[in-house]
Amino acid sequence: MRLPTSCYRLQFREGMDFDRAAALAPYLAGLGISHLYASPLFTATAGSTHGYDVTDPGEIDPALGGREGLERLSAALKEHGLGLILDIVPNHMAFAPETPWLRDVLRRGAESRHAGHFDLDPLAGRIRLPWLTAPFEEVLAEGGLAVEDDPDGPVLAAGGLRVPLAATASLEAARGGGTEALRALHAEQPWRLVHWRTGHDALSHRRFFSISGLVGVRVEDEGVFEDVHRLLFELVEAGIVDGIRIDHIDGLTDPAAYLERLRARVPETPIWVEKILSGPETLPRAWPVQGTTGYVAARALSRLLTDAEGLEHIVATYRETTGRTDPVEDVIRRARHQVMTEDLAAELWSLQTMFAEIAEADPIGVEFGQETLRLALMEFIAAFPRYRTYATDDDVGPQDAALIRSTAERAAERTTQPGALPFLAEVLTRPGPETARFRLRMQQVTGAAVAKSAEDTAFYREVRLLSANEVGGEPDDDPLGIDGFHRAMERRARDMPHGLTLTSSHDTKRSEDARMRIAAITREPEAFEAWFRICRGFAPERLNPNLVWYIAQTFLALDPGDGDDDDGMGDRLAGHVVKALREAKSESFWTAPDLELEETAQAYVRRLAGHFPRHAPEVAAIVAAARDLSLIQTALKLTIPGIPDIYQGCELPFLALTDPDNRRAVDFELRARALGDAAVLPDGLAREKFALTRRLLRLRRDVPDLFLAGGYERLAAPPRVCAFARSGGGRRLCVAVGLDAAKGALDAALPEGERIWPPEGADGPVRVVLSEA
Repeated sequence: MRLPTSCYRLQFREGMDFDRAAALAPYLAGLGISHLYASPLFTATAGSTHGYDVTDPGEIDPALGGREGLERLSAALKEHGLGLILDIVPNHMAFAPETPWLRDVLRRGAESRHAGHFDLDPLAGRIRLPWLTAPFEEVLAEGGLAVEDDPDGPVLAAGGLRVPLAATASLEAARGGGTEALRALHAEQPWRLVHWRTGHDALSHRRFFSISGLVGVRVEDEGVFEDVHRLLFELVEAGIVDGIRIDHIDGLTDPAAYLERLRARVPETPIWVEKILSGPETLPRAWPVQGTTGYVAARALSRLLTDAEGLEHIVATYRETTGRTDPVEDVIRRARHQVMTEDLAAELWSLQTMFAEIAEADPIGVEFGQETLRLALMEFIAAFPRYRTYATDDDVGPQDAALIRSTAERAAERTTQPGALPFLAEVLTRPGPETARFRLRMQQVTGAAVAKSAEDTAFYREVRLLSANEVGGEPDDDPLGIDGFHRAMERRARDMPHGLTLTSSHDTKRSEDARMRIAAITREPEAFEAWFRICRGFAPERLNPNLVWYIAQTFLALDPGDGDDDDGMGDRLAGHVVKALREAKSESFWTAPDLELEETAQAYVRRLAGHFPRHAPEVAAIVAAARDLSLIQTALKLTIPGIPDIYQGCELPFLALTDPDNRRAVDFELRARALGDAAVLPDGLAREKFALTRRLLRLRRDVPDLFLAGGYERLAAPPRVCAFARSGGGRRLCVAVGLDAAKGALDAALPEGERIWPPEGADGPVRVVLSEA
């Protein structure tokens, strides 16, 4: 198995196609990258900006250049010694008429060969399609429906929507446009068109989180698995794909069985899974994968680089200023309740229906009423501490059973009486066919509830230090400290030495350098307090202090003039503040926005951007501290156990907010020129980060055993210095980084050897030395 020494993540679409990516191959090789890491490349919905809404997993997207374009890209990569890692999406596909398999199901119903491909509720009868802009009867009465013909057959047209029709008895009569005939035709279809707003609490398909436009795929079925992966296997066999990244593994019914089946088909291909590890959770040892996509490493780096004393100062000021004193656990619990009754109400009703059926046939459960059963489900999900368990149809492992019981006990402590919680725990830990469907569905719902309530809600409410509010992290994460970091890296070297190490991705809430700007607040808390007072002075009364605190950090996370004019930064902040308000789900909502509040917030951030074309003098110390943290983070990412994943553009300082801000176009021409002449880059952090990244990436490529087979050894070091060694292939690499330590302490921490970093005559917070083992 050929493992990467590093990979470079490219987001295809929005201007990045196969031919443009092929032109980057010389640059990536010159940088020291071993593998290009591509976002999903299979055909997706028209105009997709990300590719995770796949419509046809059996076709390479023509919008990117199709199969021929991919082969050209592969040839260019191979010419420069590069491999290709492909991001795949086995959990879901686009729930839209343009998805060929779904289109066939809509037209032929149960007779379609794809009828079993999608995760549809077998008890729902007709498939609910929440695609109308108004209730069906209203659209019908206003003459908004018509029977028309597409190349593959008749469709029911409603504005731009065109739904395939089965050739039923009323089809010809409905062509005349009569209300009764159209109503009868609609009633004869295997599907039912409904208003999109009904999708929050009434669905007939499993969706991805709360996105009704994505439908679950039943890859647990062997035939479906083969159909979904046929082209992938062809690409692996042809030598085009050299590694696989699996999106949202926790959405699958049985991740372990899926991975075993996948590994059997691609025994020599590295596999990584997008898996969020919560708290002390570890990756299941039996999974035949190289590791996760790296959020756990990003969390460890951020916690190391957060100063404990400064954080305590910031938290105290935050609480005093905003009045927010509730434990984060309570904030998340309330968010979980809100998400389950609003965003995931359909999933809650589905679970309640299954739970009630089990209770009705049980001598204990039969005594509980519907509300008692519902409250038990709510409290259990609210208390669940991680994404999911991994029980199967006929087995509940001892660790999963213990987690289920302890969760039910914790949930019961938050209620006046336990109600049906003990019964729920007994049902979830009872193997057998009568409980299997409920148990398996619960495992998929808890993951959605955890993600939506934390990453997409609480992270925008509890905003004391936004660098902690990251995928895989918690708002109340404590600093790790040097000893804690060493322990985490020793575990990583032992348990996941070939997992990916990311610091930025398309999913991170902030890019790596933006996160370090915010972490630097803990090193200069008084400077941030001064900046917050300035921001509060500009803020209108309509904006609460918590939002102003959020905006003060967000402004710091960017640079005025960072690739944009000042109006550009104002627009970026204005777009982001609307997203932040709606994700918080406290004052404004995606389905019911408070436009007056949002316009006030947008005007405020634009005023800030206009008034401060450069950062205020009060935050100069924060910006300076962040520079050191960015270099330390870069050096650690490239030397700790794991395979570094460089997100597009992050070889230079990259200051970005959440999607879509983190998908802005990258100036690759500038970066390519910098390989030959670093003077084309601005002085300071840009040149240093680029040179450090390039030096260590090339070292990884030139001495792969040092990193892929080397262990992790902590080194004795002066206070505030984190030092360790990696040994392998007859070489030994020693690394020391200073957390506010005197520069002389760094030199004292390392033995003699070839100076890898910094260059001769330079200084800084990082030392790297290479020697014979």
